[in-house]
Amino acid sequence: MPYRNERLHTAMLRAGVTSAQLAETTGVDAKTVSRWVNGRLPHRSNRLAVARRLGESETALWPAARPDQAPGGPATGEVVSAYSHRVDVPAELWEALLMGATSTIDIVGYSFLFMWEQHVHLPRVIADKCAAGARVRVALADPGCAHVRERDDLEQLGGTLPGRIHNALNHLRELRDIPGVQIGLHQVHLYCAIYRFDQQMIVTPYLYRARGYEHPALHLRRISGHGIFNRYADQFEQIWRTAARLENGTSG
Repeated sequence: MPYRNERLHTAMLRAGVTSAQLAETTGVDAKTVSRWVNGRLPHRSNRLAVARRLGESETALWPAARPDQAPGGPATGEVVSAYSHRVDVPAELWEALLMGATSTIDIVGYSFLFMWEQHVHLPRVIADKCAAGARVRVALADPGCAHVRERDDLEQLGGTLPGRIHNALNHLRELRDIPGVQIGLHQVHLYCAIYRFDQQMIVTPYLYRARGYEHPALHLRRISGHGIFNRYADQFEQIWRTAARLENGTSG
């Protein structure tokens, strides 16, 4: 037996909308609206019409009808695609994400030197986006910290990781005095790298003894505030709060 939809009933009371008025909005009779209040699930077109009339979201009124926006489930619509290795992510996708971003670019990892090597025009693109109002935050690993040495050992890089980070910092040097750009060094033992472009991101969860390009990669698109995208966005914020900011003229 369906349970009474208290969310819908409360929203109607709050908006001062009667069953008859809601019936007129959706083109059904008042008895049908009463069935909705008593737990029957309307067709999606009616759910959307009701949500608009009451100033609510479909998810708020009928959360069970939108499993793609639930905190968890057997699958999530926020995963657009998955790749066995980061190197398998098409260059066209990186380019589309970068060029399509208008408000937020957030990156955290160890060196992600491939970003600068793959996009030779990246500094100019970032400068143009910041001039248009975007915010860019880049957090690299502190090349002198213990976690960098540990990561270098894990990936069997032969002591080259600190040099890769310094190389990436050299690419970033010209961006440090651009309003809207912040660069920081973290000392966090990372379990993934995050590349956010507005409401999309590439995440590369780390595997034991795998090198950067060998880690799997997920292309995520934000759908709700309860999904996997927001979990990784919050992870970036936590790491960013620990990062020491680099000022213009300082070295990493």
